[in-house]
Amino acid sequence: MTITPANTQKKTDLLAFTLPQLQQWLVECDEAPFRAKQIYSWLYQHLATDFSAMTNLPQALRQRLAEEATIGLVIVRSELHSKDDRTRKILLELADGKLIESVLMLYPPLGENSPRATVCVSTQAGCAFGCTFCATGQMGFDRHLSASEIVAQVLFFARELRAVPWTAAGLPRSAPIDHITNIVLMGMGEPLHNYDNVLQALRILNSADGFNLGARHMTVSTVGLVPAIRKLSQEPLQVNLAISLHAPTDELRSQTMPVNRKYPLQELLSACQDYIAATKRQVTFEYVLLAGVNDTAEYAHRLGELLAPLKQYAHVNCIPVNATSASYKAPGPKAIRAFRDILFEHGVSNSVRAERGDDIAAACGQLRTRFEKKRA
Repeated sequence: MTITPANTQKKTDLLAFTLPQLQQWLVECDEAPFRAKQIYSWLYQHLATDFSAMTNLPQALRQRLAEEATIGLVIVRSELHSKDDRTRKILLELADGKLIESVLMLYPPLGENSPRATVCVSTQAGCAFGCTFCATGQMGFDRHLSASEIVAQVLFFARELRAVPWTAAGLPRSAPIDHITNIVLMGMGEPLHNYDNVLQALRILNSADGFNLGARHMTVSTVGLVPAIRKLSQEPLQVNLAISLHAPTDELRSQTMPVNRKYPLQELLSACQDYIAATKRQVTFEYVLLAGVNDTAEYAHRLGELLAPLKQYAHVNCIPVNATSASYKAPGPKAIRAFRDILFEHGVSNSVRAERGDDIAAACGQLRTRFEKKRA
């Protein structure tokens, strides 16, 4: 049936619904609510992209869904794979033309650890918080993403792996991985600024009747929105929390992260302590290392002193900065090792994030920036 512009009706994106909401939508459409579980299974277990594939639904319902509903309104504008194929990045165009990025990071089995497939998800088009070392922060804020736009990023890579399971080159005997194991909300945007849509998306992906990704395999990152951290601590969904810290003093943090002027370190650490008391879960503190700026021995000691009171509930993830339009550079291996050793002296556990996807501009905001320059 051809719909003329005069009677065009916006289609309902089914990826926006939890299972109870989908049941309610079907009731409002005078359809049987038990069909919701069947549809949910097709969307999140079979990873269907077309209603015609949902063969246990009546033909009339499939036709109606095709006319009135959709499964994620996104277009892939670019997809890049790193040389080792362990990092894949997509640039997605949303229904209103906004551009966002999403990254799949593949990890082979290491020791007793199973292979992992982690999606780094965007939650906003642009970002309102202006961190000086972040390409997204430098582009300004466009809008929040809907829950369905967040979910669609995960499903894209889930379908890719289902179609072609991944085995690490050079490890032919390792079991191929054919499903998403983790998601991190560390792409474009500030997740807790888009709190309701983010939690809706996480509940959808966590549903045992659908995608069934465990909450402990989901990580929400924040620049430090104190009220939202406290709110998150009361949620029944037990996701992991990561704090973008990047400096151990208010003076330095305010230079690179304007949000610190509203929520300074003592307020932020107090919220983290309350979060730990409520959840009994470890908090990861992300620390982007900027050569000659925040990577000195003095700052390492200050960081250790700041986090030592949290004991085993604090872990620092040291991240050498990615190249953006800003002038920051990453410290060398020797400087990173010295920084980490000082943290260990203070009893603060830490690790260093391996650089991933440098050859495909995998850090958030980089691919969109390049794409828009070419388009201009």
